[in-house]
Amino acid sequence: MRKTKRAEITKDTKIPRHIAVIMDGNGRWAKKRLLPRSLGHKEGMERMVGMMEHAFDLGVEYMTVYALSTENLNRPKEELEGLYNLVRKYFKVYIGRVCEKGVRFKVIGDITPLPVDVQGILREAEKETLQYQGKGINFAMCYGSRAEIVRAVNIAVAEGKKVTEESFASLLYTGGQPEPDLIIRTGKEVRLSNFLLYQAAYAELYFTDKMFPEFSDEELDKAVLEFSKRTRRFGKTDEQLQ
Repeated sequence: MRKTKRAEITKDTKIPRHIAVIMDGNGRWAKKRLLPRSLGHKEGMERMVGMMEHAFDLGVEYMTVYALSTENLNRPKEELEGLYNLVRKYFKVYIGRVCEKGVRFKVIGDITPLPVDVQGILREAEKETLQYQGKGINFAMCYGSRAEIVRAVNIAVAEGKKVTEESFASLLYTGGQPEPDLIIRTGKEVRLSNFLLYQAAYAELYFTDKMFPEFSDEELDKAVLEFSKRTRRFGKTDEQLQ
């Protein structure tokens, strides 16, 4: 049987400026292979860095990755400690590999529940990349979109000013950045799970059955190609767009 030629990204492909990814399925990937969940998370961290490198090579300007939600803090202490140890052992090297190409790193979320040394590693990564502009990584850690919105509301209330959509957006963790054009979720689930709810108003959504460690560069290309085929009207008609 003749194989169908795989579609490839070309100069005519529309590349999203900002891609956000819900990196789901690390634990299930490991469980299926009778491996400890901690190994699944390590594989996921390695894949996350590879995905970012490939995305920036394609011309993407911003990547937001959902590393740990506020709800994930309710997971078993042993699993959480395994995640923290990954940050301790590998984070600086892995993220440094991406950021050394001129990419700014930013933590989004309230990381105060994390161990102090883990907080320090994340904040140090932010400080070391402050000089970079134009490309960015948002690392969503202890992040929940509802909490982010409530935080922004409280800032606005404290300032005693009415807000517009634009001024309110500037109070979010992602203030000053383009909103996500494409949100990808791996791992078979089809929901946003409290991720970028305000910012996702006009994002294109892409769901895949692949567990995150299986989400190869080729799979990212598929998502980008699917995005490129879609018509983004933002409330307008086809005739207006033409």
